[in-house]
Amino acid sequence: MQEGRTREPFRLPLVAAAAHELKAPLALVRQLSLALEAGGYTDTERAVLQRRITLTTERALRLTTDLTRAERLDDGLFKVEPLNPIVLCEEVADELSPLYTAHNRTIGVKSHRRQLLGLANRELLRRILLNFTDNALHYSLRDAPVYISAQQRQRGAVIRLGVRDYGPAVPANVWQRLMQSLGQPQPLHNRPASSGLGIVVAHEFAAAMGASIGAVRHRDGATFYVDIMTSTQLRLL
Repeated sequence: MQEGRTREPFRLPLVAAAAHELKAPLALVRQLSLALEAGGYTDTERAVLQRRITLTTERALRLTTDLTRAERLDDGLFKVEPLNPIVLCEEVADELSPLYTAHNRTIGVKSHRRQLLGLANRELLRRILLNFTDNALHYSLRDAPVYISAQQRQRGAVIRLGVRDYGPAVPANVWQRLMQSLGQPQPLHNRPASSGLGIVVAHEFAAAMGASIGAVRHRDGATFYVDIMTSTQLRLL
């Protein structure tokens, strides 16, 4: 991603992308609701179905909340403050752990040996990581874990928070188009469940606090990341 890119306001065409992203969770909620109405389940099975409905609904609500927040972002930068990125990674993993468990998937954090201190808007950074990890849930192969990590880059000047999934590789030509248009929804043909809307939202949030997002293509998946500045403030974490 090119740093310093002017953030463009959300446009009406994103409505179609939002509808695409919401279709899957809404269809699942409908399917689970019909299954409950049909009956024939034990109390335990019924509780599992109800839990999945709740978790899926929460996922859809996260997307609509992010879209509303991105629509209202001001052109000015959001206030940033020192924060421990490892702690934030752990909080995101804990928040999405029930959803991953419901889909028989696992999510974890690869912590850095050294304590890190970055500069970011905590809520926007959290939303970016939630977007990346939520998307990774649907791209990772069955039984393949998803990892959130934080590490220093550029000789310690930058902290990179990344979400690594192990899923279908994106073809080089599709990947190039994605990298050239991070601010616009782009369908990933090897990942048909996505319109790329989560990446657009993450791009908006990162730009609002002076951060940048990007991705690394692997043979067995991808890492989507956000780069924030390292804080030079001396502080006991």
